Amino acid sequence: MSGRAPVIVHPPSGTGGRRVTTRGESLGMAFSDEDLIEFLGRAGLPDAEDVLDDPSWVKWRGADAHHYEAA
Repeated sequence: MSGRAPVIVHPPSGTGGRRVTTRGESLGMAFSDEDLIEFLGRAGLPDAEDVLDDPSWVKWRGADAHHYEAA
């Protein structure tokens, strides 16, 4: 790994939900950890629930981790 988390969970939007990207590619808008786990599974990470709090895998930007409510 290059030292940067490959998954970015962006700040909550004004209407709720957080955009999720991996290496610059959009995975979708997550409204819950379940959404995020689904996106990561589709992207090839089978044990996604195990890495949500691992900063070497997931970088939470602009708000606390696991917070999806409107900004």
